[in-house]
Amino acid sequence: MSAPNTDAVRQLGQGFYWQEIAVGDKFRTRRRLVTESDLVGFIGVTGMLEELFIDPDHGGIIAGRLVPAALTYGLIEGLIFQTMIQGTGLALLDVAMKALKPVRVGDVISATIEITQVKPSKSANRAVVASSVAISNQDGELVLTYDVTRMLAGRPE
Repeated sequence: MSAPNTDAVRQLGQGFYWQEIAVGDKFRTRRRLVTESDLVGFIGVTGMLEELFIDPDHGGIIAGRLVPAALTYGLIEGLIFQTMIQGTGLALLDVAMKALKPVRVGDVISATIEITQVKPSKSANRAVVASSVAISNQDGELVLTYDVTRMLAGRPE
């Protein structure tokens, strides 16, 4: 068997170049279970030692093993990084987030992404791309939304 011609082989997991997306395009991430290990690792690394996150019997008005909104956002960004912007994302420029409902250990989250702006730069084959991200739990409840602006690379010339 001879070596494959790599010019004809597409890279798996390659993100979108800015020329491959348009305003109004919508995407859905895979689903992701929020685990106890996710929570423990996140609060350990960030120092978010809030009683609501570290004490399962915290006695607060919201029951359950709550996770920080920042963790929910980070898990979805991880799914987006692995697919939509892998190899093409150049910079995070802005994020505006709204937490709507609590997320707990054991919840399954996923997101829909809608492209809201694609603005090519005047030089250097890149564009500013804005999108709205809506995160839902396993029951279809909207738990967190955010608008994000990134710099994406263009197709290699």
